[in-house]
Amino acid sequence: MDSTWTEKIAGLNERRAKVQAAGGQARVDKQHASGKLTARERMEALFDDGTFVETDDMVTSRANDFGMDKKKVIGDGVITGYGKVHGRTVFASSQDFTVGGGSLGEAQAMKICRVMDMAMEMKAPYISINDSGGARIEEGIDSLSGYAGIFYRNTIASGVIPQISVIMGPCAGGACYSPAICDYIFMTRQNSQMYITGPAVVKSVTGEVITASELGGAGVHSSVSGVAHFVYDDDLECLNGVRRLLGYLPQNNEDKSMTVPGRSVDACSTLADIVPADPKKGYDVRDVIAAFIDSGSFFEVQKDFAMNIVVGFARIDGKTVGIVANQSNYMAGSLEINASDKASRFIRFCDCFNIPLVTLVDVPAFLPGTVQEHGGIIRHGAKLLYAYSEATVPRISIIMRKAYGGAYIAMNSKGLGADMVFAWPIAEIAVMGASGAVAIIGRKAIKEAEDPDAVKQQLIDEYNEKFMNPYVAAEHGYVDKVIDPSETREEIIRALDMLENKKAGRPSRKHGNIPL
Repeated sequence: MDSTWTEKIAGLNERRAKVQAAGGQARVDKQHASGKLTARERMEALFDDGTFVETDDMVTSRANDFGMDKKKVIGDGVITGYGKVHGRTVFASSQDFTVGGGSLGEAQAMKICRVMDMAMEMKAPYISINDSGGARIEEGIDSLSGYAGIFYRNTIASGVIPQISVIMGPCAGGACYSPAICDYIFMTRQNSQMYITGPAVVKSVTGEVITASELGGAGVHSSVSGVAHFVYDDDLECLNGVRRLLGYLPQNNEDKSMTVPGRSVDACSTLADIVPADPKKGYDVRDVIAAFIDSGSFFEVQKDFAMNIVVGFARIDGKTVGIVANQSNYMAGSLEINASDKASRFIRFCDCFNIPLVTLVDVPAFLPGTVQEHGGIIRHGAKLLYAYSEATVPRISIIMRKAYGGAYIAMNSKGLGADMVFAWPIAEIAVMGASGAVAIIGRKAIKEAEDPDAVKQQLIDEYNEKFMNPYVAAEHGYVDKVIDPSETREEIIRALDMLENKKAGRPSRKHGNIPL
């Protein structure tokens, strides 16, 4: 090798060393001391061993104002590239807090937009790891334009490829909106924050003293705002959670999820013991789910938000399904504003990516009261009706117990286009419960009776006998089959097999107008 080659290769290796060094050892040590992995370590943890390939590694900012000419670092505060997760191609970007606090400027945005474009071209998932102080102020409008380019690509990719944001540090201001457009947001319990205006701004406006975690930490966003879908203790657990989620998802909207053979244990014989026949007694619907899915396969989404409804992914005979279920143990499983939003978003995601839906129904009503009415329960509840009605994936419902009024309709009823509706023998499908119904339709008879209590009970018994069972609905074609609970898994498998090649047409249109 001649001296020119030696010199050039030495120069290449020197630049590569600078890329690897990122913000320097002192800042890397500080990152580790705060309980965080570096941007590069996160990429290595996300992808299958030895598969990560970095792109645009030597891109550098062109900005020179405000001393930027002396602050430039090769790579510009973000690592981008691709690799394999479960043997399938995935694209990702990972902001590097050791370089200028991970702030986003023109060059960083260009790298992120480039890898997003690659993900769309290859029709593969995109993962965004966020750890940034926000827009790079020194670059002014170029920084803001960079965010706009990212938001635009998030929107165009929505429903085409899965998009997942992982918050592993601060994510402030306009930066929050890229994760918000993505399909799922992961956060770590100790180090993640998301907020539009920081604690200092809140204090200056309201006088309230508040910390970053109190304003927009993982606890707030997983249980109060509903912004976050998954929360883990640290970076490594969180990235393993992302890997687990990807195992349930297809590569794109034209693909199907992987089949993952598992332990197919049918525990449906226990369902009659899990769900009390008395509609006033509660139970945990997760126990019902566990009885008919492949063992240990349930992956719950937003488990701490709107806990009156349970949503998540599971496998049945190795194939991914989405599950939506009323949670009897919380607010009696009634529907309200947050539950409607949570379920609607999940239903639409499953419909985007060809994931069949299994709905477990035990719902007494939409939650009444001025708080709900003034908060827009009509508008929010309509989202659930809309989401089910527009979904073209296979849709199966199991009416377990209560199915009353408008809430029954909203939970994937036959009238909204459910493909198969099964009901257990204890199912009650009616406008409302017997006591409430009799109080209205039997008011005059009860009032005029010599023994009002006896007449009321007689009318309740008659109403129960005539209406509070699944057979009237089955006779009218609103229930396809009344089944023994022990037959639940078997019937779901048969229905999914029959519906595997379902093709549902819709009128030609640009898009519908969901009541946001």
